[in-house]
Amino acid sequence: MTTEATEILLIKNMTLISVLIWTLLCFTQESVGQNVVVTQPTAKSLQPGQTVTIDCKTSPKVAHFTGSQYSGPQYFFSWYQQKPGEAPNLLVYKTSERQSGISSRFSGSGAGNGIDFNLTISGVQAEDAAVYYCQSYHYINSKAVLTQ
Repeated sequence: MTTEATEILLIKNMTLISVLIWTLLCFTQESVGQNVVVTQPTAKSLQPGQTVTIDCKTSPKVAHFTGSQYSGPQYFFSWYQQKPGEAPNLLVYKTSERQSGISSRFSGSGAGNGIDFNLTISGVQAEDAAVYYCQSYHYINSKAVLTQ
């Protein structure tokens, strides 16, 4: 397998992400008077079989909900995978809930502070080569704000 082929994963098109975040920030600032900032890392290169963790940090805190059926706050935070020429595919929602049909190699977690979130891919495979997006849901000034 070539080096280029093994440069699987993650966040290859930072220009696109930057444009989307910038567009979102402009919209968010106008609509609710407060910026939402989402920070993701640059591309990562891995060998097949390795484990990778992608971090995503949000500001302000992500909205959450609580209830008797939950052991703690559940944050509205999701991860998507997008392969070239395809629509984004939901991997994980509510921080750690895996979408139906998604391999157990993909797992989401959070620090419990509503700011720091992670996607871990264990046993990376060539088919995992994609752009990965984090998405957060915020409730600011009585308005819902959804990031890319």
